[in-house]
Amino acid sequence: MATDELLQIAHQWFDAFNQHDLEKLLSLYDENAEHYSPKLKVRQPATNGLIKGKSALRAWWRDAFDRLPSLHYEVVRLTPYQDRVFMEYIRHVEGEEDLRVGEMLEIAQHQIVRSSVFHQ
Repeated sequence: MATDELLQIAHQWFDAFNQHDLEKLLSLYDENAEHYSPKLKVRQPATNGLIKGKSALRAWWRDAFDRLPSLHYEVVRLTPYQDRVFMEYIRHVEGEEDLRVGEMLEIAQHQIVRSSVFHQ
């Protein structure tokens, strides 16, 4: 995939997320996409941090947007390479300490097929 296409998807992802526009965010994902997050391990231990499919993504992010109305991501750096883009950002939530996050989006046929979150 071309670098500019990968960056465009990443920017669309941030725009949708920061607007808490669930449908716009989900439109970027393949129907069978997988998402891994350490926060999933904590909040939903049975998942072992991994969910699959748009319905699981919808439930996960709906819960996050409902629980954290001030949730906002600040882009630090985007690094595209072949079929993926590594995103570095700062997670802001009112009343919580800022969290530095890395997230890898894997792209196939212009849709996210896997996303993996990394943080302490």
